[in-house]
Amino acid sequence: MVEEIIFRKFLEFLEEDIPFWDATTEAVIPRNIAVRAQVIAKQSGVVVCVEDVAHFLKRLGLGVKELVRDGDIVDRGTPVLEIVGDARTMLAVERTIINILMHCSGVATEVRKLVDIVRRVNPRVRVAATRKTLPGLRYFEKKAVAIGGGDTHRLSLSDAILIKDNHLRIVGSVEEAVKLTKAKASFAHKVEVEVSTVEGALRAAEAGADIIMLDNMSPQEVAKVVEELRKRGLRDRVVIEVSGGITAENIAEYAKLDIDVISCGYITLSARALDMSLEVVEVIRR
Repeated sequence: MVEEIIFRKFLEFLEEDIPFWDATTEAVIPRNIAVRAQVIAKQSGVVVCVEDVAHFLKRLGLGVKELVRDGDIVDRGTPVLEIVGDARTMLAVERTIINILMHCSGVATEVRKLVDIVRRVNPRVRVAATRKTLPGLRYFEKKAVAIGGGDTHRLSLSDAILIKDNHLRIVGSVEEAVKLTKAKASFAHKVEVEVSTVEGALRAAEAGADIIMLDNMSPQEVAKVVEELRKRGLRDRVVIEVSGGITAENIAEYAKLDIDVISCGYITLSARALDMSLEVVEVIRR
């Protein structure tokens, strides 16, 4: 079932790129040409979505050999996939599959880098993504985060309760928001509250929040929150997540603190793609 959903997503991506026909290929490449091609990594990094792309290509009638597995670290020049079959089909899907592989491998590579930094400082802290995903790509980006060693966080609005600043502005107070959610939420849902001040964090914890997200706070401010929670006997009752403006350059400063989760929106929104290309290596039949 999941494979069918993923296949349909790829078809949607392909339809965007070929609403009618591939004008270049139709003009240049005769029918019934078979070729062998390889997808090659042009940078070192963590590769993901190889399995998804291979399944899609097979459904289109192409022969595919997976030369690496999702999660493998590859060097520059490493062949990732070998594809055999109709030249027109291969050229039509080239950009679509390369875009997915490049973008998601870039996400996984960045996540792996952050996870490695954090593990050296504080192995119990998790690195997580956010819901800041590009429309249509959430499955692929969240998979990239997981394979890169990160925590996927919420997969959708249905997964968990996260009371944010706009909820609080409308409801009026942290206490009322937590009270309402505790009364209506499923037993399976934890309640998380986003705050930006020490006072807000204390109020959320005292109101019964399960998770407190400290948004856009400096390491010094986060340390102050932890200290105040500990003084009031609340630290062990809540999971502490920090988020906002955290990068590879400053993540270690946060990981040193007594926190549980560090979430970064940029890893899905703007991680640098891992460069790849599809290269025809043999014309099998003209």
